[in-house]
Amino acid sequence: MIFITAKFRVRPEHADQWPRISAAFTEATRAEPGCLWFDWSRSLDDPAEYVLVEAFRDDEAGAAHVRSEHFRTARRTLPPYLAETPRIVNTTVEQEGWSELGEMAVPDQG
Repeated sequence: MIFITAKFRVRPEHADQWPRISAAFTEATRAEPGCLWFDWSRSLDDPAEYVLVEAFRDDEAGAAHVRSEHFRTARRTLPPYLAETPRIVNTTVEQEGWSELGEMAVPDQG
């Protein structure tokens, strides 16, 4: 799978509205057949920073995402709300989903 983490520093005056501002892009991306997940989190240390964790089934699904109309729209409409160019880590991982973090295993609750 293609695994991507990106940090978005939003202009402070728009930080609280970022989930609404990015909602159409988020919803359209999550609806792509090759999207495994597309999840936003807000930094606990910097309220103007959002972290996006996303994954796509394979290279073909990642390429389809970048070629999509909603991606082209986001490239045009989201940057005015950003304080800087987002930073990204993009890699291919040889698995199909999340693995358990064994070092913090939760005992059976049953």
